[in-house]
Amino acid sequence: MKTVKGCLSFVMLVVLCVGMANAMPLNSSARAVVPADLQQLISVDYRALRDSPTATALKQQIMASQQNLQEFEGALKGVGINPDKDIDTLSLPSFRTAKQGIRMIGIASGPFNMKAVLKKMALRKIKPTKYHTADLYPMEGGFVMTFLDDSTLLFGEPSAVKLGLQTRDGEILNLDSNQTMADMMTSVDSAPFWSILDQQGSQNMMRSALGDAAKIADYETVKKRVLGSYYTMDFSSGVNFDLTVVTSDSITAGTLSMMMKAVIMYKKNSATPVEKAAMDMTTADSDGTKFMVHFKDNDAQFQALMHSPFFASISH
Repeated sequence: MKTVKGCLSFVMLVVLCVGMANAMPLNSSARAVVPADLQQLISVDYRALRDSPTATALKQQIMASQQNLQEFEGALKGVGINPDKDIDTLSLPSFRTAKQGIRMIGIASGPFNMKAVLKKMALRKIKPTKYHTADLYPMEGGFVMTFLDDSTLLFGEPSAVKLGLQTRDGEILNLDSNQTMADMMTSVDSAPFWSILDQQGSQNMMRSALGDAAKIADYETVKKRVLGSYYTMDFSSGVNFDLTVVTSDSITAGTLSMMMKAVIMYKKNSATPVEKAAMDMTTADSDGTKFMVHFKDNDAQFQALMHSPFFASISH
């Protein structure tokens, strides 16, 4: 899906070239609608974005090329919720299904007024349909929405939202039954911008990041020992990005670190001065069974990087 691709593309950017608000973990209402067969969960603290011009500029640039993100925000605006003012956090879980492929839902939490939103619906003579115990209201773009509690809104395509509600009502296993993904989320959910990615998604992400090096080093053998990954970003002091890939053993983690260092050195040969400066701020290392990439830059240099041809090519 384009939304997932856009965020993963940003991970590729950092891996290959390259006062904060206190983030809130998913509340119990939100966790309850996330299916266990989770592919990726992206969470953005909108308060942190508002506090950082760099984060705001990054969001705007990614939004400009990602139709799905525009549709999600447009649907919220259509019911009178301003994402830039009324939302604290927006979470985008995408999950695998047996018959419908990968589906995505949006979960927004914040100080929006549930009664005011529903009153506006009533004035427009918009009536809900019932699904289980939930009232589903139509939104722009063919989406539907329902309130999980006074400050948590579930929305998305009707079939995806219904799967979320089936999860909440115990018909589908939820996130807490997926120990790997739940553990990774615990490691990152205090960050203002974070994501967790399942085994298959992490394997594909690393193959793309390594490029031709994956073929030379027989990545097909190594990838079987990649179990998942997570990353965080914060903008409290410049730009800090940390990617962690969880593997089954220290040899695999060390091998990935060695391969990534080689890729970064190779990419420098054809990089622009701005991109080379970003690579110099990127480190790849391993610690036990984890392979880690860290990137740090100041706001001015990162904003220059955002306008580089390489950034433009991978953020679409």
